[in-house]
Amino acid sequence: MDQAPSARNSLCIVMPAYNEEGCIAEVVKRWLGEISLIPDAAVEMIVVNDGSRDSTGEILDSIAAHEPQLIVVHQKNGGHGTALLRAYREALQRNPDWVFHVDSDDQFLPQDFVKLWSRRGESQFIMGRRAVRHDAFHRLVITRILLLFNMLIFGAFLKDANVPYRLIKGSYLRKLLGVLPQDVFAPNIFLAVLARKDGQDLMEIPVGHRDRETGKVSIVRWRLIKACLRCVRELFLFRAGLSSSLHRLRQEP
Repeated sequence: MDQAPSARNSLCIVMPAYNEEGCIAEVVKRWLGEISLIPDAAVEMIVVNDGSRDSTGEILDSIAAHEPQLIVVHQKNGGHGTALLRAYREALQRNPDWVFHVDSDDQFLPQDFVKLWSRRGESQFIMGRRAVRHDAFHRLVITRILLLFNMLIFGAFLKDANVPYRLIKGSYLRKLLGVLPQDVFAPNIFLAVLARKDGQDLMEIPVGHRDRETGKVSIVRWRLIKACLRCVRELFLFRAGLSSSLHRLRQEP
């Protein structure tokens, strides 16, 4: 993999997981194989099992018994956003130079990681962007609605604000989480907006995305619409205090 000489290399991959017994072993093993190619890097992966009702937790524990780079955290089911925030905070306890988030549903390609990693010297917050998104039609509609609201509320054009494929400098993620509203439904959207308004070049690098072959989407139809409405409401509330949040962010050492 390409390496930026000026950038340090310790990396923590974070991955929320819920009812992914059909693919979780393969996903974890592929990512562990990919990150093993990073030269001179201290690398760990943290998977937060969000109260899975299938054998996801047992599979993860079995892999972790033989893979010292894998750390498995089990929690009661709280939803994707809660699991992701737990994963971010667990990662920061290990003080990595970089934190990378990817989901566990096997829709993203590990080999695209180098596209972000090789440019880490250019920004503290780098996002992928699903070049062609393979999701159900109603989820694509919701994404378009959120894109529009981000434009209207924040004046921020983010093509894929909630993409679960992003590389963030550890020290910068710590600052962002310090000003993030508590218990937001979709924390990645807020983190992306904060970083953009703080002047970061998010790059939005095109990455591959494929159909889900196993498991089920946890939020569908009416629940997805309710989630979207909640997210829009939270964004409006967040906008009211954005100036204060940015000031606090820039005051952080």
